[in-house]
Amino acid sequence: MSSFNNQTNFSNLLSDIEANNLLQHLTDLTNHIQENAPASLIFKRDEHLSEWKKEWQRLSSVKIYDNAQQALDQNERAATDWLMKLFNVLFDDQKVLLTRSAGEPEYFPHQHNEPARIEFAHGFFASALHELSHWCIAGKARRALSDFGYWYAPDGRSAAQQQAFERVEIKPQALECLFTLACGREFQVSQDNLFAEFDTKGSTFTSDVYLQAKEYITKPHTLPRDAKILLHTLLMVCASD
Repeated sequence: MSSFNNQTNFSNLLSDIEANNLLQHLTDLTNHIQENAPASLIFKRDEHLSEWKKEWQRLSSVKIYDNAQQALDQNERAATDWLMKLFNVLFDDQKVLLTRSAGEPEYFPHQHNEPARIEFAHGFFASALHELSHWCIAGKARRALSDFGYWYAPDGRSAAQQQAFERVEIKPQALECLFTLACGREFQVSQDNLFAEFDTKGSTFTSDVYLQAKEYITKPHTLPRDAKILLHTLLMVCASD
């Protein structure tokens, strides 16, 4: 990777000043969205903000000593329970549910009066945010397709396959980055190709994701509609008082 990649510090993307500025811009944008939305959407988030915030503060204040795996697992499960509840209430008008998968992540579109399902891998909080990012990026047409109509090749991709993978992952991982930082967690780019049989050091993927995330911060109107609503909510709920 380039020196830019090695020096990229995603944690600095949302300083207190930048987070407050982004929140103000997103407030203006989401207020505009809500002006043209049903009354139920206008009041839905505000009705639950206090509950979501108290629960997140409780989860974030839990101290885990000696890296106790059982305690870490319990805290991770509680955090994903919280995220599922927040998302499923916030977007219930869109007939979609965020759920755990016993295995790999997968998206199942709405059909036969059943809501669409965004299934994230193995109950991991980071996987949930990643799959939500894909849902936010996908438009109406791709939300009607299994796995949003994405082509996917498993770990061990060729150089050409990896380049194609990285091109379509820049915006979703940039969104995931902002969602993660809004929750006060650390973000790491994933090239998802641990068993590559070629040199991946020339990839600009990390810097591409960083620059896209930075552009979303400086130009929040370029965020997808649902990403604006979700990011705005996470900033309001997870911010320290």
